[in-house]
Amino acid sequence: MVHRVAILALDDVIALDVAIPAQVFGERPQTAYRVTTCGLQGEVRTANGFSLVVPGGLDDVRRADTVVVPGYANPSRELPPRVLETLAEAHARGRRLVSICTGAFALAAAGVLDGLEAATHWLEADDLAARYPLTRVNRDALYVDTGQVLTSAGVLSGMDLCLHIVRKDFGAAVANAIARGLVTAPHRDGGQTQYIDAPVAVDAGLSLASTREWALGNLEEPMTVRQLATHAGMSDRTLARRFVAETGVTPLQWLLVARVGRARVLLETTAYGIDRVARESGLGTAANLRARFRHIVGTTPAAYRRTFGS
Repeated sequence: MVHRVAILALDDVIALDVAIPAQVFGERPQTAYRVTTCGLQGEVRTANGFSLVVPGGLDDVRRADTVVVPGYANPSRELPPRVLETLAEAHARGRRLVSICTGAFALAAAGVLDGLEAATHWLEADDLAARYPLTRVNRDALYVDTGQVLTSAGVLSGMDLCLHIVRKDFGAAVANAIARGLVTAPHRDGGQTQYIDAPVAVDAGLSLASTREWALGNLEEPMTVRQLATHAGMSDRTLARRFVAETGVTPLQWLLVARVGRARVLLETTAYGIDRVARESGLGTAANLRARFRHIVGTTPAAYRRTFGS
């Protein structure tokens, strides 16, 4: 069944915020997305010094199953009433609404974010909270998923949110395959910090990337912070500090999300029993797998397999 995605590009749209959902939701054999870029006119001015030719209009937005609003410059400006009416109507009809970066301002102006938690670019978070006090602004999250409405922080966190949506729709294996094709990380949890005060060292030799890659290749083995620190050649305390600086989460939080991610792929692509999935993902026991899976994914392993298992 075709899933129609409308990308609503408003004037002074951020070009990358349009390109990300267009690329992630592009037509592929393993997904059913059909993307239309929409605007009020056939040409939309970007914030990057050029214009986009868009084939769709507000009627295409109304017909869509998922509506994505990319970020745009000067988000505090008033938007055309017909844009806000279209977004409010889509929400009332149960359509999925997604914003990237300052696109959250459009959703808030349409009343879509009333009473909901939402994310936006950290530079604009205070303004969003001041202008729309009924919106609970999460100033730290990469993205926030409230079910029907999903919002992301600045620019590249839109990639994380779009891949998260693919995981929800078609499973982790498909999302990981798309991420590999885009040469990006397969999963960053929405709760990770979007802005870190201390910049990460640019020297590749000081990065923990190789240690994280080693950990991903050995998830089925018991793993401690001490083992990670030994692999990285640093003290436990230094590793913990550097890990948070690079990923926004602690080493053990990162390991847990990675192991649940491995379990998702095994549930989708194998007929392994729950005990074996627990062992091979490093979660140990079926009881621990069920508890961690429900906490992070929001459902049981069995229900997840029924939905996404091949």
